Amino acid sequence: MPARLSDPLVLPCGTVLPNRLAKAAMTEGLADVEGRATQRNVRLYERWGASGAGLLLTGNVLIDHRFLERPRNVVVERGRDTGMLREVAQAATAHGAQCWVQINHPGRQAGLGAEQFVGPSAVPVATGSAVMTRALSTAEIGDLVDRFSYVAETVQACGFTGVQVHAAHGYLNSQFLSPLTNLRTDEWGGSLENRARLLLSSVRAVRKAVGPDFAVSVKLNSADFQKGGFTEDESLTVIGWLEEAGIDLLEISGGNYESMEMVGFSNDGSPQPERRASTVAREAYFVTFADRIRPHTRVPLMVTGGFRSRAAMDAALVSGALDVVGLGRPFCADPAVATRLLSGAISEASFPDRAPHIPREAMPEADDMTHFIAQVQSGICYNYNRIRDMADGTATASESDWLHNLRNHEAVEGTGAADYHARFGG
Repeated sequence: MPARLSDPLVLPCGTVLPNRLAKAAMTEGLADVEGRATQRNVRLYERWGASGAGLLLTGNVLIDHRFLERPRNVVVERGRDTGMLREVAQAATAHGAQCWVQINHPGRQAGLGAEQFVGPSAVPVATGSAVMTRALSTAEIGDLVDRFSYVAETVQACGFTGVQVHAAHGYLNSQFLSPLTNLRTDEWGGSLENRARLLLSSVRAVRKAVGPDFAVSVKLNSADFQKGGFTEDESLTVIGWLEEAGIDLLEISGGNYESMEMVGFSNDGSPQPERRASTVAREAYFVTFADRIRPHTRVPLMVTGGFRSRAAMDAALVSGALDVVGLGRPFCADPAVATRLLSGAISEASFPDRAPHIPREAMPEADDMTHFIAQVQSGICYNYNRIRDMADGTATASESDWLHNLRNHEAVEGTGAADYHARFGG
C-alpha cells in the first residue's frame, strides 16, 4: 500500500520513524565559545521536539574546533566536555521523535578558523574570499576518519538515536568527491573510488563504533551542478557503495557555496529557471534524481528542499520516489508545522521562500558574486534570526525585511567570531 505522511517507517537497523516528516538539518550557532551545547540548544530542541516531526536532524556538529562552519557551532572532540548534549537529546526525543546528529567538517568552506583552512587540495572557494586553503596530509585524513567515528560514539552515549554524515553542499566530504576540488594523485584522489574513500572510510568507522542497531545516515549531493564537478552518474555509484556500507537512510541534496541549488537558487542569484513542469508540480528540488535512483537502491530515501504543500508531499510518497519528506525553513517560521500538517489543520507550510530582491545599485561597490551572495544570505539570515528567537524563548516573527535580517545576523556573528579568535587565535 502506498505510504502516507503519517505512516511509520522501519529502517534497516530496526529504528522506527513515527512518521515520514523530518526536520532537516539547519545550522544553529548556539554553542558557547568552547563549542559546548548550551541551554539555548536545549530550548530550541524542546520546541522542535514537540513539533510532531518523526525525525529531527541537528545542525552541523563539527569534529574539529580549529575549523568551524560559523561561530558557535557545537564541537565534539576527544578530551572536551560534551556540555549539555545529554539534555539536548532528552528534549529532542521527549515526545517520541528520533533525533540524529549531523556530523561535519567544513573543509575549505569554513567560515571561521584558528588555522589556515584545509581541503583535499589547495583550492579556495571562488566566492571572492581571499582565504587560501592548504591540502590535508595523509596522516590528517586518517585522523578525520577517527574524529567522525568518535563523534558518533559520543552522541550515541549522550542519548541521540542516530547520526548523519554530511557529504553534501561542498563541505569536506563533498570536496573529496568532486574532481574540481580534489586534485590529489594519491589513494585519496583521482578515480571515483579514491575520491569516495574518505566518505566510505568514515561511514564504515561510524558503523563499527555505534553497532548495527543505531541509525546511520548520509547526506549526499545528487550533483555539484558545476561543469567538471561531481555528477549524477558518480552519485549513483557512490550510493551503491554506501548501501554496501550499511547506511539506513540517504538524504538527497545538491550544490555548494559556489552553486546554491540546495536553497533553490541558480548561480546568478535568481530562483531556478526552466524546471520541468512535473518537478514544479511536485515542488521539491531533487525529486527528479530520487526518481532516477529509486530502482537501483533499497536504502530509504529522504528528499529535502522545496516541499511546501501536503498534497505534494503525499504525492511524492505515493509515487515511491522517496520515503521521508524533509522540511527545513518552514520549521523556523512555524515550530509546530509538522503537527499542523499531519493533523490537517493546514494544507501548506508557509514560509517567505525567496529573499527580497536587493537592487544592484544598493551595493555599488560589490562585484556580481558578492551581490548574489547577499541576496541568498538575506533569506538565509531569516532562518538564523528565527532560530535564535526560539532558543531565547522570544516570539517568532513571520516576516522581516532583508536589511534587518542581514544587520542583526552580522552583528551576532561578528561578536561570535571575535570571541572565538580571542579564545583560539587565528
